[in-house]
Amino acid sequence: MSPSIVVLATTLLAHAGAPVRAPATPPLGRPDAIVDLATPAGAALVGATWRYHDAELVTIDGRAPGPDLKPSGARLRTRDVAPHAEVAGFDDARWPAIDLAASPGALPPLEGRRGTGRVSFAWYRVKVTVPPRFAELDATGATIALETVLDDYAEVWVDGQLPIALGQPGGNVVAGFGAPNRVILTRDARPGQTFEVAIFAMNGPVSASPKNFIWVKSATLDVYRRPAVGVPDEGASIERRSPALDALVPRGARVEKLADGFLFTEGPVWHPDGYLLFSDPNANVIYRWTPDGSLSVFRTKSGYRALDVGAYGQPGSNGLALDPQGRLTIDEHGNRRVTRVEKNGVLTVLADRYDERRLNSPNDLVYRSDGALYFTDPPFGLPQFFDDPRKELPYSGVYCVTNGQVKLVAKELSGPNGLAFSPDERYLYVDNWDLARKVILRYEVSPDGSLHDPFVFADLTAVRGEQAFDGLKVDERGDVYAAGPGGLLVFSPRGEHLGTIRLSEQPANFAWGDADRRTLYVTARTGLYRVRLSVAGAGVRP
Repeated sequence: MSPSIVVLATTLLAHAGAPVRAPATPPLGRPDAIVDLATPAGAALVGATWRYHDAELVTIDGRAPGPDLKPSGARLRTRDVAPHAEVAGFDDARWPAIDLAASPGALPPLEGRRGTGRVSFAWYRVKVTVPPRFAELDATGATIALETVLDDYAEVWVDGQLPIALGQPGGNVVAGFGAPNRVILTRDARPGQTFEVAIFAMNGPVSASPKNFIWVKSATLDVYRRPAVGVPDEGASIERRSPALDALVPRGARVEKLADGFLFTEGPVWHPDGYLLFSDPNANVIYRWTPDGSLSVFRTKSGYRALDVGAYGQPGSNGLALDPQGRLTIDEHGNRRVTRVEKNGVLTVLADRYDERRLNSPNDLVYRSDGALYFTDPPFGLPQFFDDPRKELPYSGVYCVTNGQVKLVAKELSGPNGLAFSPDERYLYVDNWDLARKVILRYEVSPDGSLHDPFVFADLTAVRGEQAFDGLKVDERGDVYAAGPGGLLVFSPRGEHLGTIRLSEQPANFAWGDADRRTLYVTARTGLYRVRLSVAGAGVRP
């Protein structure tokens, strides 16, 4: 990330005159079809039968928190809910069915008051099956959202899972009295696809036991036509300086824009569970994007939370990586540290100081296959960069973390930024954000993690403009990809510039993605892009 871009972004925000909002969670707008699950016709369309059962609290044995923060401590008595009807495959055949065609009173059957009043709990269960069509709308590829409104609270389970996406509208857990709970069942529907829904209902407020009862105000399926996940980037082009580029970037390659409206996108990493994480350091957020077009906030306050956050152009996270165990590792600009998110959610600080002095602002990072972590540490996350009075180290280093020890392994570059290993891990490439020295260095790597014999792999200092090198990756053949002057530059293992992938925005960083790692996901200023390649990426695979 360049200091000039930080200044520009900060200036634009200061003069915008209105708050900048992060992209909303799709789908947006009016649905193309609505299935009312409270009516006989709507329920019949998707083969739905509603069933109901009271729930209660029971006393069981439990354990207090132990040293591992899990229930491994002293024995105690606690509470649980019975039955546990949220699990997939739960047998509810003996539960009474709600006859939607019956009208014994003034209320539709699903709106009948249930429960025991006061502090009470209940389960509703229903299965829905995607039909071939929703009236005039072809169901194939559609997005289907289940929206329920219960009095008073509800948790919505789908196929035994409680879908949680931070920042989604309404939510699928308690969101307030009678709040709409909206859960996306699928963004790529297929006729015959079945969803098992369990709704745990609660009377409330729990702390002031009311005299009312539990009931369903509404339950609908909102159906949207097949979404366009990506659109062609009309400003993109591919410069082919060598025929050798054809073996990497096919002639028919097309750059797609997947999302936009961000402040500054950075640090993408593909998760093996099938989604992309990327940072917006200016917005202090990590986003989660899935191939069906779903976008949500994965982590807020991703790099800093303090009173002086307004002084920072980029307080949030920058580089992201997964270690060999699949744990997310984060470069936190404002906090000036590298952290790892453990499987139980605990945050472990891997590096925040060297030689008893605070780091500058860790920028990018990469793991070696044995778990050794390398990261760059320029001062671009500090409010005043090189001249910031908070700066404690006299250089911008490249560091290696092994066995809990932080070692300085290089300090030749003024603005070390992106870094990547060669496929055999004999070399580490590190590029430089410095308009006076636009270079990529190739270091030889020793078994103990140290670097030596830096070699100038590429030098674009003579190229004019306010863009130096940023993100860096290597493919399985050893070709080097760098976000640099003019776009995303591709070099052969010998350093020959094969060509440049140009986007409508200057790329900052990128990551190999999809199951075969042949899709390059690119973070470029305000947008997220992708381009399909013919070769897979190198690097650690969790």
